[in-house]
Amino acid sequence: MINTNINVALIGNPNTGKTSVFNQLTGLNQQVGNYPGITVEKKIGFCKLPHNIKANILDLPGTYSLNASSIDENVVIELMLNKNDKLYPDVALVVTDVENLKRNLLLFTQIKDLEIPTILVINMADRMEHKGITLNIPYLEEHLKTKIALISSRKGFGITELKELIVTYKTISSEPCLNASVIDTEYFNSLRKAFPNQLLYKLWLVITQDVNFLNLERKEIQGSFTKSHSDLKRLQQKETIKRYQFINEVLKEGLKVDTTVAKDFRSKLDRVLTHKVWGYVIFFVILFVIFQSIFEWSKIPMDFIDSTFASLSTLANDSLPAGALTNLISQGIIPGIGGILIFIPQIAFLFLFISILEESGYMSRVVFLMDKIMRKFGLSGKSVVPLISGTACAIPAIMATRNIENWKERLITILVTPFTTCSARLPVYAIIIALVIPDERVLGILNLQGLTLMLLYLLGFGMAILSAYVLNKIMKIKGKTFFVVEMPNYKLPMFKNVAINVIEKTKAFVYGAGKIILAISIILWFLASYGPGKKFKNAEQIIQSKIENTALPQQELDNKIASYKLENSYIGIMGKTIEPAISPLGYDWKIGIAIISSFAAREVFVGTLATIYSVGGSDNEDTIKNKMAAEINPETGDKIFNFASGISLLLFYAFALQCASTLAITKKETNSWKWPVGQLIFMSGFAYVVALIAYQILK
Repeated sequence: MINTNINVALIGNPNTGKTSVFNQLTGLNQQVGNYPGITVEKKIGFCKLPHNIKANILDLPGTYSLNASSIDENVVIELMLNKNDKLYPDVALVVTDVENLKRNLLLFTQIKDLEIPTILVINMADRMEHKGITLNIPYLEEHLKTKIALISSRKGFGITELKELIVTYKTISSEPCLNASVIDTEYFNSLRKAFPNQLLYKLWLVITQDVNFLNLERKEIQGSFTKSHSDLKRLQQKETIKRYQFINEVLKEGLKVDTTVAKDFRSKLDRVLTHKVWGYVIFFVILFVIFQSIFEWSKIPMDFIDSTFASLSTLANDSLPAGALTNLISQGIIPGIGGILIFIPQIAFLFLFISILEESGYMSRVVFLMDKIMRKFGLSGKSVVPLISGTACAIPAIMATRNIENWKERLITILVTPFTTCSARLPVYAIIIALVIPDERVLGILNLQGLTLMLLYLLGFGMAILSAYVLNKIMKIKGKTFFVVEMPNYKLPMFKNVAINVIEKTKAFVYGAGKIILAISIILWFLASYGPGKKFKNAEQIIQSKIENTALPQQELDNKIASYKLENSYIGIMGKTIEPAISPLGYDWKIGIAIISSFAAREVFVGTLATIYSVGGSDNEDTIKNKMAAEINPETGDKIFNFASGISLLLFYAFALQCASTLAITKKETNSWKWPVGQLIFMSGFAYVVALIAYQILK
């Protein structure tokens, strides 16, 4: 058979295991991007099918129906209507959950009415016996006019059969399940007469969803075919009722549930995990275990990476010919990249725990639990999703607010989400905590460093909630939303899904940060290696004249010369200029440069210091942590990174908006510079004041 590509759209309600099916079909052969013009995430995977056929698998955002209420859901409708889109599906896979088949079939019947070959994928079939469920597959296929793939993405069975069905998609009936005219016979008959060459249900979606992909002028549909908002809502409700009547009739024979053999543990567990007291206790215990583990488990791999890059820097310096290029590699590129790669273990563990919580179904319980608190601060449980996902990165978290219909609630969530501790802050927290917080245990079991990290996460979340409360009182925008969250079944996390998520998120973090750090490391090396005026050019003679007849070891002399040159380099002059503004916080000019450069990305902070200290003459064999620990204030003789300055830095990074990308996405989502500029001024000003107070009290 000739090589060919099939476009396959994965569609389904949230929590049906759609992403698991996507991972089973594509593995790591995936690409993540955004839809053109919007920031909704797009996942495309590639799959080899039988008979030498290849498929492009598009994982569409989860939706309950084609009556869109959010931008995410609108993406599904726009693709399914636009035949000119290069990703327009040849075949649609509607993924359903065997335990919620009735609700899931509403979306299936709507997709089927678009006359696209549609396969019904019934997932979680491994739970049928446990729940006492039996299905009459031939009966369902006949009455739903489709082919059914009974699968378990967890156990991996049924995937081969699903691939075979995809290959033979042309043999699957594209006949609708339901005649669209049953919604309103007179109205749809007049539509059919006016547009005899158009599909009735597509016309209906164009009218109700305000989209146009039928090569028709909207003026043609307006007039006699345009109805009031209330009339359209009434007809949509009638459509839903008619569909459920059809679904109920089909499931009377197609699905049987014997409750006498079902063993339901879920309700008992829910009573504990969503309890008004114990629910919060359990949640905070889980958080505590996560942050303890991040520090405990990552020590060995972090130390290995740190020492490896220190050795690489020395090896490059000793092996390559002396010159500017060797200095760039050994003092700029290697220390800079090492400054971010050292944190891969901690970031991977963070994503590992978040993936496990999501896969197990527990994260939905957290959203439900936190809704009670959110309401007191002017938000709802829907805001918890962006706030929790903000622990990975504020950018997709702000994108996730598109599911919030109420503009005031959405705007407040966008503005406060950057307070949530993201993974980019983790490298800063980790290195500073390791320097200023003793590696000791409290009560014999609690790691003090892990406890500090957890408190910083809670501090960020607490500040986000407090800011939301203030903004809710200040903003005079009216609006009310209703919170609805689906409680998925508990399940053991799938290793494959967790592994793919951890690998993809860690790769995105490393590649995204790595490009910025590499560029900044080169710029910083240049600024630190060159300078204007005689002080920089004649550094060696000036130092020699200062020490006069004092005999110093060659290494110490070289370090003094390198330090003097660094102070009089371009970056030294810049740092000295801003030093008066940051010295009350306990920072020297080197930390000031790191803070400014980390505005591109917070994680650049450590890489910047690694580059500066390498250029400044520190021993390349030393690790980043050792170089920072050995840094001394020349005026006082005290360590730069002491308890007071360390706490000041931790608080500064907990509150400051040190992320240009977050500002850009806030501007895009609010369509105004007013909000991101206000966000930057408040967060940075607040961070400065808190860090100043902390240092002045603790010094």
